[in-house]
Amino acid sequence: MIIDFRYLIFQCGCYVHPHFFIAIESVMRYSFRKLYSPIKPWRWLTISKDMLVNEGIRAREVRLIDQNGEQLGIKTKFEALDIAARVNLDVVLVAPTAKPPVARIMDYGKFRFEQQKKDKEARKNQKIINIKEVRLSPSIDDHDFNTKLRNARKFLEKGDKVKASIRFKGRAITHKEIGQRVLDRFSTECNDLATVEQSPKMDGRSMFLVLAPKNEK
Repeated sequence: MIIDFRYLIFQCGCYVHPHFFIAIESVMRYSFRKLYSPIKPWRWLTISKDMLVNEGIRAREVRLIDQNGEQLGIKTKFEALDIAARVNLDVVLVAPTAKPPVARIMDYGKFRFEQQKKDKEARKNQKIINIKEVRLSPSIDDHDFNTKLRNARKFLEKGDKVKASIRFKGRAITHKEIGQRVLDRFSTECNDLATVEQSPKMDGRSMFLVLAPKNEK
């Protein structure tokens, strides 16, 4: 049973702005459709923490775009929900900071599925580059140097970056040039596989450089 509010208010002799009747009718249509339409109940819930959807929209009015990209003008929240309900779709707030906020009618479940699919493909095609550290010393002998060098070259061939570092102990800090010569020699031995991304640089009592593989994309 639908109550004729115009008749009741007329009988009371009260004046009410016409927009009041429009708002009341929108609420009633939306409530009736929500209770009796075959729309899936989950569509009328806020189904995302990232975007405001359907009843999660707090704005009273929105600039509405339909599912075909056509501008429908400024609508109240209930009018927008009613329009979306007729086509069994959702109202999604796409520009919450606009004045008024911009909302679009779409199948939000399908939209989220497509976004997740794209993100998964992007992660799948993303190349993860690790940084492997090789520790040297100012007084390193040739045997240890070559062992560290072989390890570094293996890392570079796999596509990883290499951070070669030297820590100066005690008074060795006063002879930084010795450590730099070791790092320069190290980078020279790798120049067929790598480029110097970070030249020798001091960090506290340590000096380091970073090598990046030449085949890095």
